Amino acid sequence: GIVALHIVWEDMAEVRSLVVDVRHRKKGIGRKLVEKTLEEAGILNIPNVFALTREEAFFKHIGFKRVAKNKLPQKVWKDCINCPLFPDCDEVPVIFRLKNNAGQK
Repeated sequence: GIVALHIVWEDMAEVRSLVVDVRHRKKGIGRKLVEKTLEEAGILNIPNVFALTREEAFFKHIGFKRVAKNKLPQKVWKDCINCPLFPDCDEVPVIFRLKNNAGQK
C-alpha cells in the first residue's frame, strides 16, 4: 500500500493517495499506513490531519471525525476549486486532532 502526508499549513496536513492493493485489503494495512501519517504529523508538530474520502467509516474507525468543508478553507480554495466536481464533491471531509506533539492519539 501507499499513502502520503501532504503539509497544507503549519498546523494542518492531509492524508493523500491512500491505496492498498485489492488482494491485500481487510488486513489492517490501510490503518497502519494512516497511523504512520499521524505519527509523522506528531513529529512535525502538526496538530490537525484531514482527509477527503469516500470511505468515511474507515477513517472514523481510526478516530477521525467528520467536519464541514468550510473548516478546511486552505484545501477548498487551493485544490477543490479546480476540480471538475466542485462544488458537488462526493468526498466527505474528516479530521483527526492530535492531542500532543508526540503523535499520540
